Amino acid sequence: MMCDRQITFSFDIRSPRINAFQFHEWLDDTFHIKEDEVRVVQIDGPLRKVHVKFISSENMMRVLQHIQGDINFHHVNGDISKVEFDIAGIGIRRVRVSTLPPEGTETQIKNVISNYGDVNKIQDEVWSQAYRFKVKSGVRIIDIGIRKHIPSHIKIEGQRALESY
Repeated sequence: MMCDRQITFSFDIRSPRINAFQFHEWLDDTFHIKEDEVRVVQIDGPLRKVHVKFISSENMMRVLQHIQGDINFHHVNGDISKVEFDIAGIGIRRVRVSTLPPEGTETQIKNVISNYGDVNKIQDEVWSQAYRFKVKSGVRIIDIGIRKHIPSHIKIEGQRALESY
């Protein structure tokens, strides 16, 4: 069974329930997903979770590339719910790399992290709007198809980096 092609969307448990029609429309409007890219859409109403299994990893990665920060769902009654997401299985994960100097380049990071899997994307984490300065935090977020476990500390260009996923 290939679990690395599934995204689970989790809605706030206090949010209004959504129906299947609303979720399907939201997937199309938000991510422009086509019917032939999806194998299964399974809604777990009481837990406010929706599991979307894709035909291919490429289809799933295209959706993940649209996710930049918070994902919101606008309910018919005007409420807005923050939507969390998770990728099923060990396959593709988001890895946080911290404690590196800001001068570290994407290439330097990719050269080391690619020993543990296929790096799909590296992006800089930005401080949220709750803070005065909405600038990079120094943490890098890496979307990677993991082939083997990434240790919590590795050396990148002689610097000790902290990895978590």
